[in-house]
Amino acid sequence: MYKRRECDSIIGRLNKPQRLIQVISGPRQVGKTTAIRMVLDAVQGEKVYCSCDDPGMHDRIWLGSQWESARLKAKQTGQCILVIDEIQKIENWSETVKRLWDEDTAAGRNVKVVVLGSSSVLIHKGLGESLAGRFEMIRLMHWSFGEMQAAFGWNCDQFILFGGYPGGAALVDDFNRWRNYINDSLIEATVSKDILHMTRIDKPALLRRLFALGCAYSGQIVSYQKLLGQLQDAGNTTTLARYLHILDQAGLLTGIRKFSGGAVRSRDSTPKLHVFNTALMTAQQSLRPEEIRRNTALWGRFIESAIGAHLINQIPGSRINLYYWREKNREIDFLLQNGDLLIAVEVKSSLRDAALPGMESFGKKYALHKKLLVGSSGIPVEEFLKYRVEELF
Repeated sequence: MYKRRECDSIIGRLNKPQRLIQVISGPRQVGKTTAIRMVLDAVQGEKVYCSCDDPGMHDRIWLGSQWESARLKAKQTGQCILVIDEIQKIENWSETVKRLWDEDTAAGRNVKVVVLGSSSVLIHKGLGESLAGRFEMIRLMHWSFGEMQAAFGWNCDQFILFGGYPGGAALVDDFNRWRNYINDSLIEATVSKDILHMTRIDKPALLRRLFALGCAYSGQIVSYQKLLGQLQDAGNTTTLARYLHILDQAGLLTGIRKFSGGAVRSRDSTPKLHVFNTALMTAQQSLRPEEIRRNTALWGRFIESAIGAHLINQIPGSRINLYYWREKNREIDFLLQNGDLLIAVEVKSSLRDAALPGMESFGKKYALHKKLLVGSSGIPVEEFLKYRVEELF
């Protein structure tokens, strides 16, 4: 079963007597709809599945009619599961869901609700305000190497180049077609439909250029001032930080914070730009995959970005925080923090630069639970990409 852990979690929650709205969020094309259909096949009882992507008028009246259908089935059998896919396409959806949910709670109706949508829209459109205390979040993130290998037989190099989008797996033999799919069906659809259509963006061209620059600089520490210089735009650092946060919520690009031993300073630090999926880097490159693979320096950046994306996609919903660290010319690629435990992860793609001065310098200030070297002379990249982040502790 695809995303077995997440699907089992949803099934377990739906089988419990207590009622909470289950919110399934995640980037485009990671299989949210596929996962919920598998869940519905696995659970007993009455179900109503509806999608706001289907043709026809979708508004609050339509949503109410779908809810009434679930209520009738619950009245007949004692319980019904109502699934609403792409719910963000209904204006003020969270207020309507709150009203209907509260009516069911007051009347003792056992309608269990699952809503699906893009993480950027769900988080920014009233989820925490209208539905506070009424929902649980389940995040479905980009596919891992293990999932892509199991489903499509990919090797490690294929995963590093083409990332974790299952919909593109059948297209990799035709690179131009694959690249058009990633750029048009994933990147442009996310920017145009999920971000610009649902969120106020005063400088859409700046947001697009920030994303492109983030793909080019993935794995590198870049100050907001330097970004402004590269972007040649009249924006400011506050605008850039907001746009980076929006791209993060959309599952495209994030800024890893610097570890400084203090949460406030970490939030204000210069970000280390990182894609959520290395497919985004390849699709933005002018080079073909075989040329990327032959370029030693560029390939090293792709490997580090694949390791970073692997960690980034497992952090949501956990107690683990992800940072980088740098002082002067000494750096640690990734720091994982779980309570008082710190794990340093350094990525080396070649036998050169085998020394780890960053870990040595960091270890003089902070106690490290583990020091992990990934790549040459360390844990093989293919092996590390199959570990769950919790297993590292």
